[in-house]
Amino acid sequence: MTDSNPSFLGRISLAVGTFFSILGDGQFAADVLRLRKGGVASAAAAATPAPAPVAASAPAPAPTLKEASPDAALQLLGLLQRDARFIDFVEEDIKNYSDADIGAAARLVHDGCRATLREHFTIRPVRDEAEGSRVTLPDGFDASLVRLTGNVVGRAPFNGSISHRGWRVDEVRLPKLADSHNASVIAPAEVEL
Repeated sequence: MTDSNPSFLGRISLAVGTFFSILGDGQFAADVLRLRKGGVASAAAAATPAPAPVAASAPAPAPTLKEASPDAALQLLGLLQRDARFIDFVEEDIKNYSDADIGAAARLVHDGCRATLREHFTIRPVRDEAEGSRVTLPDGFDASLVRLTGNVVGRAPFNGSISHRGWRVDEVRLPKLADSHNASVIAPAEVEL
């Protein structure tokens, strides 16, 4: 591939990258328009205002991504380890244990995890209907609350059966951490004397 004659795959990559650059950068979009009309895109062209868009409606702005602090996740992992020995269970090589032994251990881990979640979170189903119930999702339904599965064709309204009610958190009650707390230490090593 050369700069003057990019390959087909190179052109696809260029087209996709340019598409998103045009959507995200008005000045870049104006330069592309000038190039298409035979003009020259340059730093001097930046002073020229971009022509009004031809589309009837402006595209929705890109969502703002926020970076999550790992401290709360590490704190929850520490609580699950403390109350349910969750990490010990998951990290254990279980291939040499019988199903009965694994089941007995899983019951203890399950009970501890459940108690931890109930102590620190108020969790409720997203949908109140029973699993297997038939529902109709209207046009404009909240896709963050309902994920369509199966043969998804066409537009809303959609008719289907609830295969999972979903979960949402209404309240979080994690303990406050001291500034000196090292959240990356999920469980300290234990030394018996």
